Amino acid sequence: MELGFIGLGKMGMNMVTRLQRDKHRIVVYDRTPDIVAKAEAVGCIGAASLDELVSKLRPPRAVWIMVPSGAPTEETINTLSNLLAAGDTIIDGGNTNFHDDVRRAAELKKKSISYVDAGTSGGIWGLQLGYCLMVGGDKGVVEWLSPIFSTLAPENGWAYMGSHGAGHYVKMVHNGIEYSMMQGYAEGFELMSKSEYGLDLARIADLWMQGSVVRSWLLELTAGALKQNPKLEGLKGYVQDSGEGRWTILDAIDKDVPVPTLTAALFTRFRSRMQESFAEKLLAAMRQAFGGHAVRK
Repeated sequence: MELGFIGLGKMGMNMVTRLQRDKHRIVVYDRTPDIVAKAEAVGCIGAASLDELVSKLRPPRAVWIMVPSGAPTEETINTLSNLLAAGDTIIDGGNTNFHDDVRRAAELKKKSISYVDAGTSGGIWGLQLGYCLMVGGDKGVVEWLSPIFSTLAPENGWAYMGSHGAGHYVKMVHNGIEYSMMQGYAEGFELMSKSEYGLDLARIADLWMQGSVVRSWLLELTAGALKQNPKLEGLKGYVQDSGEGRWTILDAIDKDVPVPTLTAALFTRFRSRMQESFAEKLLAAMRQAFGGHAVRK
């Protein structure tokens, strides 16, 4: 199948490489010409602009966008919508808020351009292992694109979720669960790191992969990280979030669904990015005020 692809970052380059290996015709664009040249080296067709990318595709065209969420995705879709024609399709594979999907699909429909949201999970390992794809949009359009999804995903690794926004909604919840799982592992391993037994944490992570009820790919990656750096020396405990955890909590509030584990995991990330906490200093001040407890300067 033929596909335009915009954005050749950590995931995008691996995705077009996987598609090219399966003999799809892939036309690529990225703002960095050197990265486009790397994609050409694996068999893709390079474009120096969005105009050129569209001109090198035969209608009906399909263009996959894999750029940072928010303004970069919005700007790319707006520009692309003025270059494409009726019958063409835009696929957003980034981490977009599902409310934006619904709005974009309605706006593009006025131009008879289809819109598909493809929640994509797999990170930097997707080239070897494939990407789990959660896809939303008009079912007929999704079926037309199925050869692309089948190449990118492992066997049984992609599925149609429902109408516009459904793919990114499921991916949002997926990432919320991911936050919670990561926090659970982190807390458990911190406790073991302070044990008097001198535990081999990498060995334990490996052990738990052998039939344990807490085995997972995240745990496998944890084992690898601990083997390389058992004390995690040189790392700063500064943990970013890319937005999906926040969106999941907001959706839970809208639906009156309690998500205490996810909320605690997200707030722990916030705390990791603070040099000092005013709240904790105030706690120390209050203890000193009512009980005369010592404070540290």
